[in-house]
Amino acid sequence: MLSIDNIRVDFGGTNLFHDVSFIINKKDRIALVGKNGAGKSTLLKIIAGKQQPTAGVLSRPKGFTVGYLPQVMQHTDGRTVYEEAEQAFAHIHEMEAEIERMNNELAERSDYESEEYHQLIEEYTHLNEQYTMMGGSHYEAEIERALMGLGFRRSDFTRPTGEFSGGWRMRIELAKLLLQHPDILLLDEPTNHLDIESIQWLEQFLARSGNAVLLVSHDRAFLNAVTNRTIEISCGRIYDYKLSYDKFMETRKERREQQIRAYENQQKEIADIKEFIERFRYKPTKAVQVQSRIKQLEKIVPIEIDEEDTSRLRLKFAPATRSGNYPVICNGVKKNFGAHTVFEGVNFTINRGEKVAFVGRNGEGKTTMVRCILGELGFDGEITIGHNVETAYFAQHEAQSLDESLTVFQTIDNVATGEIRLRIRDILGAFMFGGEASDKPVKVLSGGERSRLAMIRLLLRQMNLLILDEPTNHLDMQSKDVLKEAIRDFDGTVIVVSHDREFLDGLVTKVYEFGDGKVREHLGGIYDYLATKNANSINEALATGKATVATEAAKPINENRLSYEAEKQMQKQRRKLERLIENDEQAISEIEGAISALEAVMSTVDGSTPENFTRYATLKKQLDEAVATWEKDMEELENLNI
Repeated sequence: MLSIDNIRVDFGGTNLFHDVSFIINKKDRIALVGKNGAGKSTLLKIIAGKQQPTAGVLSRPKGFTVGYLPQVMQHTDGRTVYEEAEQAFAHIHEMEAEIERMNNELAERSDYESEEYHQLIEEYTHLNEQYTMMGGSHYEAEIERALMGLGFRRSDFTRPTGEFSGGWRMRIELAKLLLQHPDILLLDEPTNHLDIESIQWLEQFLARSGNAVLLVSHDRAFLNAVTNRTIEISCGRIYDYKLSYDKFMETRKERREQQIRAYENQQKEIADIKEFIERFRYKPTKAVQVQSRIKQLEKIVPIEIDEEDTSRLRLKFAPATRSGNYPVICNGVKKNFGAHTVFEGVNFTINRGEKVAFVGRNGEGKTTMVRCILGELGFDGEITIGHNVETAYFAQHEAQSLDESLTVFQTIDNVATGEIRLRIRDILGAFMFGGEASDKPVKVLSGGERSRLAMIRLLLRQMNLLILDEPTNHLDMQSKDVLKEAIRDFDGTVIVVSHDREFLDGLVTKVYEFGDGKVREHLGGIYDYLATKNANSINEALATGKATVATEAAKPINENRLSYEAEKQMQKQRRKLERLIENDEQAISEIEGAISALEAVMSTVDGSTPENFTRYATLKKQLDEAVATWEKDMEELENLNI
């Protein structure tokens, strides 16, 4: 479907990768992996047509469409959220305008027998058929499903895009890409700006999609849920595995062990040949054998071992000074933005040395609570910061705040103090910025490299309360594992805001769930939290919490409270509607898949049969009915939540 042949990329006089060749087939869902700086984002840009390779050819069929979501992009203002998402169907509006023009022309003309009139009718009929086949009659429902799946509320649809943060703007761009249904989706860290609920919706969407996906992500659970093939960039080459990520890791480990054994055998062979040459170099009777060994040595192709742990990230936070027993106490905390209440009645205490997680959908107040704790935002109620608390804060977009005019070394040199200034080169080397890499300008660093550099700045700070807001964004798997280990060993107090399930597992001992204006405390790790919610996933747990809050909000304050049985019945009805909606979406997806398959058949000479047109009309009717059922169930669910 899409062929990459002998691609080579040279960057700054260095060969990034070479002889890269592979084919992407329809329905391939590929994880593109490799250490930070290996060239993953560069390869995506080449396939997207945003960058030209130094050498090689990229071939694609005529009319082949590509959807590309970069890590960072420029956004335009001037439209509402819905209007921006609707740009995915700009071609539909163009067709509508052309159909309207033809319709008006047919109404005005009276030369019914002329060849031009019949030609116009044929063009009008063909365009109408195209319009129907491309979903012109039900794209509004598609837009709504995509936006709500990615976390937007209906009340957000009419808001200008300029009111939203960069992360939410990226969600709009992602929705547009998904709605365009390109032949291949290229996604560079798509989960960085998504909460857990939206990630799992995206997993389901991609799993149902019939088109190819090539993605870069450091979310191990996301990769395992979505991909069925893994392509690794290592030592400037690629290795292609028809395996999911976890199985790839097992196979890669075996391959590297084989490489090491082969390398060791080759080194022994080389040593033996060299020893023979040196031993008999000056003996005339052995001249022929010596020359033979020299030629043999020249023909040996050195075995390369995959890059692994050659410059392992070693992260260790400085020992924490002792703080008071309770670094953070919240008592009756409430935060409003205008008429909107983010949360209220928040009461919790974080003990010294605890590691806790803030979880919940985006927009429910996790980062807002952090900023209240830091004193950056005003609030009602009381937040008490304990005695001798020294706070260090890693913000969600910390990596983007780096000064691009500086080099890596200058960035750290500007914040280092005391004896640590003598060890800057050693620290940078431990973070994979050794040698010439320390003189690289910040502006040329990849997302992962920027995150590591921002983490070094944090490392140099003295603190006993560490607050991390989405610290794993852009970090590769190895860096995430080492960061997790360092946080686990840190003897201070830690608050982690994260959507990364793998990262939180085994790290935190308490979970605070943000949702519907409340903050609920759950003792234990992330899977203990799921167990208390009787849920199999965080998505299900958050949905259950929302249903409970909706029920409580409907109760009168004093009298006529709903009985326990009535509350239980309402939750049961909500779960039933959620299952119905999930079934509705599955049915819609299956019908759309059948329509797409039939359209491919009908586009051939032999496929334009009366039976296929009848089947096509039946499927379109079924699709309209399925969408209507979905809308009815969604309306019932919304009414239940009021």
